[in-house]
Amino acid sequence: MYFHGIYYHYLLYQYPVLSPRLTILRQNEKQRKDRKHLLERFGFEPVHFLESSNSYSKQECITSCFSFGNVIIAYKHLPLPMLQLSVHEVGVPVIDVRQADYIIVKQDKLIKDIRRICSNKPIFYLTNKHNMVSIRKIARWKRCVNCGNIEYSVE
Repeated sequence: MYFHGIYYHYLLYQYPVLSPRLTILRQNEKQRKDRKHLLERFGFEPVHFLESSNSYSKQECITSCFSFGNVIIAYKHLPLPMLQLSVHEVGVPVIDVRQADYIIVKQDKLIKDIRRICSNKPIFYLTNKHNMVSIRKIARWKRCVNCGNIEYSVE
């Protein structure tokens, strides 16, 4: 599985296709340097995804992605060309949100908003029952309208 974290307001700005080219003017100095490096190395700036594997679980991907936004877009497969950016990170030039397999949100209040733009996608939200920092220990999936099954273990 491949996971991309994004803030809801950026998702609205870019919907239906995520592309770093749409955010060039909003990038800070560090992001501009990273963009320049990626352009020199690969010829384009990719949309970044974390890839789950035996050594990097879905749970770890989801936890990491929530540091990049309050919405996670998940795909079973990504289109080619796909670049290996690091051990657990891959990138593609652009990605269509409408092709996502499911969406995960941090706040249940986002479900209604996401449902407006992704009406046919399963949406999950994460609850934090004890208001603790470690999502791994206290995370629970709750089903919402039109949701499928997803595995998320608690350690």
